[in-house]
Amino acid sequence: MKINVLTIFPEMFFPLQESILKRAQSEGIIELNIINIRDYSDSKHKNTDDYPFGGGAGMLMMVQPIVDALRSIEGEAKRIYMSPQGIKLNQNLLKELSKEDELTLLCGHYEGIDERVIQHYVDMEISIGDYVLTGGELPAMVLIDGISRLIEGVLGSDKSAEEESFSFDGLLEYPQYTRPREFEGMEVPEVLLNGNHAEIDAWRRREAIRNTALKRPELISTAKITQEERLWAEKIIRGEET
Repeated sequence: MKINVLTIFPEMFFPLQESILKRAQSEGIIELNIINIRDYSDSKHKNTDDYPFGGGAGMLMMVQPIVDALRSIEGEAKRIYMSPQGIKLNQNLLKELSKEDELTLLCGHYEGIDERVIQHYVDMEISIGDYVLTGGELPAMVLIDGISRLIEGVLGSDKSAEEESFSFDGLLEYPQYTRPREFEGMEVPEVLLNGNHAEIDAWRRREAIRNTALKRPELISTAKITQEERLWAEKIIRGEET
């Protein structure tokens, strides 16, 4: 997959050259193309922002540099503007986007961008939550990381992505343990040590439901679980079971 990123702060994306994403890029699984919007400004001082018409606080990113930067990208990549007004990012949306061959992410800054960009040059807006950040760079990095780990070959095991939080039938992940078996009186559940994979799978399923009911009860209504499991989860939510 190729991911184009339009930003006025390209240096913020240097951390994406580390760890799993570094290996994915070196192996050609993912290509990150970071584009500096300032390079496309037609002003003498490479300005990318100006005062909003009608007055108001702050500065607004101008249409011309953004559109020219978008036009520099060949092909028909889906264009995404990182915005608090957008669709809220979740695992299902990440899965959908991970199927694309190419994406273009637009990072706003200051008070946002000229509305004409959103209306005529953007395919969708995505938000990572109901709060305001300084710019779209950090949300873009969240999106890149979330998408990348769903692409075949990026993780050491493709099964890892399938079994992580929010991937177990819409449930949170089950608790996990590693060595030592006992630490300061705290022991690993015996079922995980007996080698019986059917019992282990059943325990993990049950604990994933319990974990979700306790920590994110709103997910139970949409989780892919049986009616019996749902009734049990609802008892946990009501405090009738632990």
